[in-house]
Amino acid sequence: MKNNTYLTLEAQSNKLARHNRQGSYRTKERYYTAMKRFCHFLADEYHLQKLSNISGKHLVAYVLWMQEKGLSASTIKTDLAAIRFFHDKISNPKYTLPTNAELGVELERRRFGDQDRTWSVAEFNRMLGKALDRKDYILALYLARYAGFRIHECMRIDTAIARQAIREHAITIKGKGGKIRTVPINQQIISALDKCLKTTPQGSKLLVPDDVPTDKAINQLQQFILRNREAVQDPDSDRPLTFHGLRHTYAAEKYRQLIADGVSELDAHLTVSRLLGHERADVTNIYLASVKQSST
Repeated sequence: MKNNTYLTLEAQSNKLARHNRQGSYRTKERYYTAMKRFCHFLADEYHLQKLSNISGKHLVAYVLWMQEKGLSASTIKTDLAAIRFFHDKISNPKYTLPTNAELGVELERRRFGDQDRTWSVAEFNRMLGKALDRKDYILALYLARYAGFRIHECMRIDTAIARQAIREHAITIKGKGGKIRTVPINQQIISALDKCLKTTPQGSKLLVPDDVPTDKAINQLQQFILRNREAVQDPDSDRPLTFHGLRHTYAAEKYRQLIADGVSELDAHLTVSRLLGHERADVTNIYLASVKQSST
C-alpha cells in the first residue's frame, strides 16, 4: 500500500500535470514518470509534505540515489529536467533550484560493475594536501576513504557520535532509508575526529557549522573536490575523481583484504555490502568494478 506522504505528493504533481499544455505526449509521459519517482524518493527519504518545499539538498541527494541505482547520466539529467519543469509550475516555491552545474555532483554515467571509480593512494594524498587548512574536509575524506561513508552520512556526525566513535573505534550511523550500521574506524579517522571535536561546540555537527545549511555544506565540499581533482589526478588516469569514488576505494580495498585473509568471495561480498549499507548484490558490484577489472 502506498504511504500517505507519497499520496499527498502524488496528488500535488497530478494537479500540476493536469494543467500542463506544454510538450509532446511522449515528453509529458516521461516527465510525469520522472516526477512520480522523485515523489517516492521524497516520501521515503525526507517525508516531505509539499512540493513547494523542494530545495537543492533534495536534488543532490536524489542524484546520488539515482547513481547508486546505476541509472545513466541521460536518465538522471532527464529526471532533473522534469523536476525543474514541474517546479516551475508551482505557484509560490520556497526555494530556487540550483542548476546541474551548481549541484556539485558529477552526472557521468554509472554502470553496473564496469567502471573503475577508485582513487590511487597518490591521488588521495595529494587531495589531502589541498585540504591542509580544512580539518573538516580532511575528516570527510578519511570517512569516505577508510569507512565508506556517503557524503550526507559524514555531515550527520555530531559531537556525541564522535565521542562514542573514539571510545568504541567504530561509528554507528544512520544511512539511506533509515538503515543503521556500525563501521570500524582506523587511527586516522580517530585523530581527525579528535581534532574537530576540539573546535566544535557541544551538540553541534563536526562538518556543518551551526549557521550553514547542510545542503550548502555538502555543495561546498563537492565543489572543493571538483576544483582540485585535475591537479591531483594521476597523469595517466582517466578515472573520474569524485567524493563518492572514495567509497568505491574503501569497498575495493576491504574486499581484497577479506580475500587475502582467507574469506570466501561470497562472504567477502556480503561483508562489503553490509559495511556499505547495501542489500543488493548488483549495487555492491558497482563498487567492486576495480576488483573485477584487475582479476580479468
